[in-house]
Amino acid sequence: MPSSSVNSQWAQNGVTVAGNHEWSDSGNQLQLPECLFVNDDQTLVIADFGNHRIIKWKVGDKSGQVVAGDSCKGIQFCQLKWPTDVLIDKETDSLIICDQGNRRVVQLPCQSETSQGEILIDNITCRGLAMDHHRYLYVSDCKKHEVRRYQIGDKNGTLVAGSNGKGVGLNQLNFPSYLFVDQQQNVYISDKENHRVMKWNKDAK
Repeated sequence: MPSSSVNSQWAQNGVTVAGNHEWSDSGNQLQLPECLFVNDDQTLVIADFGNHRIIKWKVGDKSGQVVAGDSCKGIQFCQLKWPTDVLIDKETDSLIICDQGNRRVVQLPCQSETSQGEILIDNITCRGLAMDHHRYLYVSDCKKHEVRRYQIGDKNGTLVAGSNGKGVGLNQLNFPSYLFVDQQQNVYISDKENHRVMKWNKDAK
């Protein structure tokens, strides 16, 4: 693994790798991109929130490929509504999508151009997703102000954080959004309306 010197310096300007400063539903532009996942080959998988779709963008390409949704919000299985997060389950080569506007988490094959897939969790105002190395799925619910952990196929999940009503207490959250899970299964939560980042240790009570 290459090391990084304490004196390392980065370029003064960034490089646009997907979209540009204008928005549309064309294949080379985005609208309010919300979150992204970077695959092992550096391909970006982007939750294109305003276009109600997931778009895959390979390194160096001028446009992306729509892999879920059709730029028209809807509740049909082939449609998304305000997707906020996406990740790739490498074991099944599938997309797991936080379809916030439809209040569900869906799973779709990465390589399929059909609408086949399944609803993993429904009736949830999901905002963020994360998966640990044991393939447990973590989902934030910004309406219930909680984070739950699910085994794939489990509809109920196990409470990880929050669920004590919204508030500023250390046992509370207020609009939990994006998540990160470390190797010890500790969960980091962007607690949006509390203007803080929270860490919930594994098995914390």
